[in-house]
Amino acid sequence: MDEHDRDAGKQDLDQVALITGASSGIGEAAARELRQRGYVVYAAGRRADRLAGLTGLGIHALAMDVSDDASMRAGVARIIGEQGRIDVLVNNAGYGSYGALEDVDLAEARYQFEVNVFGLARLIQLVVPQMRERRSGRIVNISSMGGKIYEPLGAWYHATKFAVEGLSDSLRLELRPFGIDVVIVEPGAIRTEWADIAADKLEKTSGATAYADQASRVSSVLRAMGTDPRRATDPAVVGGVIAGAATTRRPRTRYVTGFGARPLLLARRVLPDRGFDRVMSMAFRRTS
Repeated sequence: MDEHDRDAGKQDLDQVALITGASSGIGEAAARELRQRGYVVYAAGRRADRLAGLTGLGIHALAMDVSDDASMRAGVARIIGEQGRIDVLVNNAGYGSYGALEDVDLAEARYQFEVNVFGLARLIQLVVPQMRERRSGRIVNISSMGGKIYEPLGAWYHATKFAVEGLSDSLRLELRPFGIDVVIVEPGAIRTEWADIAADKLEKTSGATAYADQASRVSSVLRAMGTDPRRATDPAVVGGVIAGAATTRRPRTRYVTGFGARPLLLARRVLPDRGFDRVMSMAFRRTS
């Protein structure tokens, strides 16, 4: 076997991963971890310049907006053209649009679904055909403990994550005959810029309305979640969980990780609705 044949054989063994929302936080951590495990990694984000720090690790930077169909089609076509396939899709892109339901403009609500649900679903549509033909592949959808629980002023965000949960469960059954695994990751509180973005949107939307007092309390909790190591988990922990879910031979259907996720999900399972309402009200009570 000559050198070209050896290289071709090695390429055949390389696993290719596409990770959205990889410019920071959980997505960046997952990209780093999968690269360390030998994957060919394409890290996608709306702003390619924010991905520059990953290219030195041998990670491919990919400009992609999950609310723009042409952008997604071009990104997937590039990977298929360069690598021949995509073995793992990590749907991590998303954001939290917080505000009282009464206050949130429906255009913003629709955009929340466009990014968190429809962008995720469209990428699956684009990636699955080549996985199905090879009868192999893995889709890791990043949901949240917010796909099982709820908070005041988070109706639209939680609606999208509940949708991701149901979509993923149905998808798991329909893709199983083709050898494609569908995995859900449900992070709890994680120290990323997500929390500040959610708090900013909340304050802008409901900070001067009839819901101002609630907005102040919820915003304070969100901002603490984004910075306080006692109330949030380092994104590298979640990145490791995602990489494990992507690479293990027989993945679980769900992975729960991060601060507060396990106890809150347990409380949601065992408490009646009114009891869990009290738990969440206490979590957002004013302490000063």
